Amino acid sequence: MPHTEFRSEILRHLTYTLGKEAEMATRYDWRMALSYTVRDRITESWHDAMRTSRDGRMKRVYYLSMEFLIGRLLEDAVVNLRLDKQAEAAMLDLGVDYDAVVATEPDAALGNGGLGRLAACFLESLSTIGTPAIGYGIRYEHGLFRQTFENGRQMEEPEDWLSQRHAWEFERPDVAFEIGFGGEVHEENGRCIWTPAEHVIASAHDTPVVGWQGSWSNTLRLWEARAAHAFDLAAFNAGRYVAAAEPGTLARTISRVLYPDDTTEQGKELRLKQEYFFTAASLRDILARFEREHDDIALLPEKVAIQLNDTHPAIAGPELVRLLHDERGIEFNASVDLARRCLNYTNHTLLPEALERWSEGLMGRLLPRHLALIARIDEWHARLNPGRTVTALEHGQVKMGELSFIMANRVNGVSALHTELMKKTVFSELHALHPERIVNQTNGVTPRRWVLSSNPRLSALTTDRIGEGWVDDLEQLSRLEDHVDDPAFLDAYSAAKRANKEDLAAWVKDSLGEKIDPAAMFDIQIKRLHEYKRQHLNIIETVALWQEIRDNPNADWTPRVKIFAGKAAPGYVFAKEIIHLINDVGRVLNADSVTSKFLKVIYPPNYNVTLAERLIPAADLSEQISTAGKEASGTGNMKFALNGALTVGTLDGANVEIRERVGADNFFLFGMTAEEVVERRRVENHAARAVADDPRLARALEAIRSGVFSPEEPDRYHGVVANVTGPDYFLVSSDFSDYWRAQREVDAAYRDTAAWTRAAALNTARSGWFSSDRTIRGYMADIWDIRSSRAFATAAE
Repeated sequence: MPHTEFRSEILRHLTYTLGKEAEMATRYDWRMALSYTVRDRITESWHDAMRTSRDGRMKRVYYLSMEFLIGRLLEDAVVNLRLDKQAEAAMLDLGVDYDAVVATEPDAALGNGGLGRLAACFLESLSTIGTPAIGYGIRYEHGLFRQTFENGRQMEEPEDWLSQRHAWEFERPDVAFEIGFGGEVHEENGRCIWTPAEHVIASAHDTPVVGWQGSWSNTLRLWEARAAHAFDLAAFNAGRYVAAAEPGTLARTISRVLYPDDTTEQGKELRLKQEYFFTAASLRDILARFEREHDDIALLPEKVAIQLNDTHPAIAGPELVRLLHDERGIEFNASVDLARRCLNYTNHTLLPEALERWSEGLMGRLLPRHLALIARIDEWHARLNPGRTVTALEHGQVKMGELSFIMANRVNGVSALHTELMKKTVFSELHALHPERIVNQTNGVTPRRWVLSSNPRLSALTTDRIGEGWVDDLEQLSRLEDHVDDPAFLDAYSAAKRANKEDLAAWVKDSLGEKIDPAAMFDIQIKRLHEYKRQHLNIIETVALWQEIRDNPNADWTPRVKIFAGKAAPGYVFAKEIIHLINDVGRVLNADSVTSKFLKVIYPPNYNVTLAERLIPAADLSEQISTAGKEASGTGNMKFALNGALTVGTLDGANVEIRERVGADNFFLFGMTAEEVVERRRVENHAARAVADDPRLARALEAIRSGVFSPEEPDRYHGVVANVTGPDYFLVSSDFSDYWRAQREVDAAYRDTAAWTRAAALNTARSGWFSSDRTIRGYMADIWDIRSSRAFATAAE
């Protein structure tokens, strides 16, 4: 399309959709007009894809996830539609700064971390490959929260991403389902009838997700909760105005906030309501679509593949059985069989506390029919496996991980190590019963968002050397290995990284008021705050390094900028203390006139996709330092490696596979293995022994404990120090000495600029396997038994 035609369409939307004159338009107006113009192009391929799926009676994937961390959509869509040059030229003709307009788009507050970003990558890859799919989630008004810092403490404020009109979604008032809670169950003519005491309406909002080159688009359908009867006119007329609006307010609570604090009984109830709300609405939608296209319910597993992203939608098992058995009259065993053949479950954690459990009391009060069905599913499973005791109901708890496994056709881990550990730990009994059920699908990331769009300098260099085919066939990056001994290529690679670092340094200065040197190593750890991810190991080592530099400031130190980013759950007190400690350490170190030229600590607030897109292309070192055996996979580690950051990490999650592929010489390994972690925990006083054996660690902990970084409150971090010197379940103290050793190897390696650049380029060249396109093809073959639209078209011909 000529950019002049594109410009005309932007002006048409500005005038007729937004009702604005060009002379009076704000950047918001221009962004919306541009977004609607781009959306028009997506809608064409979207309708074509839906028609092809419907007319061909194709099998579809339904991806159920509590999170979809999609970030900004405008630039993503422009890149995938190959409209970037036209969009920039059109806006230039209109006298508008394209980059400034794109930057006004807020991140969609629909997720928190890796779980939601993986779901977003998967939807984009499903569209790129041309696989019919719908993602289902909740349309959160406020997402998780907007993170700010007050004197270094995390503060939580509501995300306001929907305060502006959302250009990408289509409201579907004709797609709405009544979802019930509570009430009673009774029998009528031999069938169980559930009569809920409370109802809310799940109302659909659709966002098209376009794949590379715009040939196929799938749907992200998000459910908004609203009251079945939103306004009590009688109460209003009686002067009880607040009470009159209360039904609407209570219903909207379900779709207001991602992961409400569940430290209270009310919080637990709201979380379970959220999970059932979106799962029940999604299953009804799936069945309604199936029944429009097919007359025989026995075809359900041949036409429907449902993927549960973690245990949040685990209630899908009993709910689908209820819809088939109670509402459609299908015999119970047949209903379980049909449901189980449709459902698949992705496990994301080996932490027992993260595999959700609900009390029978709460489940029975909120979902009485489902509690009875879970008990009956347990009985069914026990009959098929006599003498075995593993159940979903145990000791007054409903175990959602076990329920997901029992009701799944396939259960997958998300890295090779994680999958093997699943078999040996959290699901060992179920794996013994069903040895064919667990399969591995190592995670991946979309190269369109995480290289092409977020790192245009590296993308341009890559395309210049090997052509554009890598964008939808990422393993073509291996061809870059032919260039890693070419000085001109390495100079260009280094220049691209340096320019990215200069951009980040300018942003840090403008946004945070801190000057950082682009020549320093940018050492970055960006993750959800959790003890097993061990941000506290990183900051304790930073304190120890600071002390060493102060002791000998004239030594040959490698300058570093330590950058942290990530949110802690509002109720996770220890994680919030770690954030506070990092900020307190940064305040002291950044003001130290002796050491600040060698070491600084930066913590930008409110980590999201857009911030990740700033940080990852500028990273020299990627911190992947979780306790071995605890991180399921990780996807940040893949994004960093693709963008030429070397990894310092443990043999945990996908780190194992990254190290195998990029080469041990291009990865800084430290720490115990998963097996050694288990053995170390058996050692009495293991943390105290580690502290006693390492004077650097002891000295750093004493500085933290004595209030060096919190003189106004000297005992502020006694709890942090007591944890890592006492129980230290995540073995911070035991891994510290080896982490220190690895970091000094990093220092030495970074000083050899040519060798570092070559190693960084090899990380890029050898990380092409970590594409979500490859992951999705694995799901299609090993789990969903589904073909892409392209394969379908070929077969039809």
